[in-house]
Amino acid sequence: MHYLFFDPEITRINLLPFTYTRPVANLRIGIMTIDEKWRKYLKEGEFGYKTQAYLQEKFPLNSGTANILINGSICPNELLVSEILQLKQNGQALVCGNELLAVYLDAAQLDSFTEDITQYQNTETKANNLLQINYTYDLFSKNGEAIEQDFDFLTKGRESQAIPAGNQYVNPERIFIEEGAKVQFSILNASTGAIYIGKNAEVMEGCKVRGPFALCEDAGLKMDAKIYGPTTVGPHCKVGGEVNNVIFYAYSNKGHDGFVGNAVIGEWVNMGADTNNSNLKNTYDEVKLWNYGTEKFEKTGLTFCGLMMADHAKCGINTMFNTGTVVGVGANIFGSGFPRNFLPSFSWGGAQGFDTFVLSKFYKTAEAVYRRRNVPFTETDKAILKHVFELSKKYRTWENNAS
Repeated sequence: MHYLFFDPEITRINLLPFTYTRPVANLRIGIMTIDEKWRKYLKEGEFGYKTQAYLQEKFPLNSGTANILINGSICPNELLVSEILQLKQNGQALVCGNELLAVYLDAAQLDSFTEDITQYQNTETKANNLLQINYTYDLFSKNGEAIEQDFDFLTKGRESQAIPAGNQYVNPERIFIEEGAKVQFSILNASTGAIYIGKNAEVMEGCKVRGPFALCEDAGLKMDAKIYGPTTVGPHCKVGGEVNNVIFYAYSNKGHDGFVGNAVIGEWVNMGADTNNSNLKNTYDEVKLWNYGTEKFEKTGLTFCGLMMADHAKCGINTMFNTGTVVGVGANIFGSGFPRNFLPSFSWGGAQGFDTFVLSKFYKTAEAVYRRRNVPFTETDKAILKHVFELSKKYRTWENNAS
């Protein structure tokens, strides 16, 4: 069987700028990305993505004669997986109300795939309280639930490494330390949620961690970090300072003091020393956030909402981000004062104004960053980022005014 993750179109747009550079299913929430969760639950089969054409080379379709398409915004559970495995005939679908969760299609039907459930033979799911991501702020808002689910799934029937001597801890039954991880002279409080320390990860001296918390493979907490859950530090990230309810994707750095809260930080991001974001308005009003679908600021229903910072974005020392700020792909932010609340992809500047981070210079920076981590910056990566550069041009209003 070939399992293909599809991008629900409206959801994909609502999840920009993070879905500029990845399919919906490749978003990280909890300990794993959504597609990693599905792979572990399903165990067998071939996996692929039905996504945007410009992403398809990096995330191949990998279809076959028998395919089950799975909604990439939905996290799996045992009941949902068992229901999907019951799909055996072309056109059989699993739905939740008017939303398509999964559908069985042969190779011929795949080309004409639609999310319109009236085209299929539908069965209503019996799974309750599905964990689903519809907006960017759902990622941090639902991260605690996702960490607990992933923790239970990944650690079931397994034994943690012993918590090393010299650390203080509460509720050790909800602390799991993978092989090769290091935790030294720190405080781990799992009374508020599970704490997962991934393979070869490191918690340096003096860190204070309250769960739910996930430190993924090869990631690290710098000395004296203060971490409030629910927080995820993705693979190969380095994080210090004060962090409250944040998801860091992979290969990103917040290595110094400064506060980041109620935020999502993409891949290959670097935050300069003493970078801070506000996560609460002085008036305690509901936070509005830029929405790419409506192309305006929309209500989130949240009092606490901080920073959405997409892949390859960078900010200089002492950068200050206001409540509900969205930073696009490849933006480079610096200078004094608060920059605006929506910073288009490949912006170069800050509160004093913007130019465009031209692709040739951006590529040079990206190549240097990848090289430091011994990761190749491929032609496929370049092509994706070039496409994003063109897609996001309309938001760089200074270019339009100049022309």
